[in-house]
Amino acid sequence: MEYEIKRKLPPLIKESGWTVDDYFELPEDGNQYEIVDGILELKPSPTTDHQRVIRQLDHVLSDTCESQYIMILSPIDVILSERETRQPDLLMVHRSRSEIVRRNGIYGPPDLVVELLSANSAKRDRVMKRKSYAKFGVPEYWIADYEHQTIEQYVSAAPGEPYELMNVFAAGDTVTSERLPCVKFVVKDALQII
Repeated sequence: MEYEIKRKLPPLIKESGWTVDDYFELPEDGNQYEIVDGILELKPSPTTDHQRVIRQLDHVLSDTCESQYIMILSPIDVILSERETRQPDLLMVHRSRSEIVRRNGIYGPPDLVVELLSANSAKRDRVMKRKSYAKFGVPEYWIADYEHQTIEQYVSAAPGEPYELMNVFAAGDTVTSERLPCVKFVVKDALQII
């Protein structure tokens, strides 16, 4: 009796040209990935401090915004284009735009994206993600720094335009947003480990 030996070929290694379809075919391996201009990037896991602070920020925002906005913490895929996915730490989508919130991700730009700085993400958050979120039409982007107790608020004049730094809120400042009128909290109340 002759047996046919079937070998499973290893997956192809792609250095570029990644698409959303390729991304969704990745095996679940416990890692977080993003596609940046067609290149697959591995994201390191956040620290426990990071997760506790972002959860507190979510809690503070939920107090005043949850009735108007869908709020989601990472990990969640935000599909910005066929060759660009991101996993922001926190995002908000106005309930009138809930059609972009689908079972396996957010398909289009959220109304707000928040990234919490950590030692291994500062350059990515300040340069790469800021450029990406602006390019793909996220109208408002915050960079939260719990070590220095600040929130940088970036806004875009029009979809696809670069961000302008609107405010830098310090520990005792009250964060507000013209685009998100429900937002009103003190930085030190939100950027703390609970």
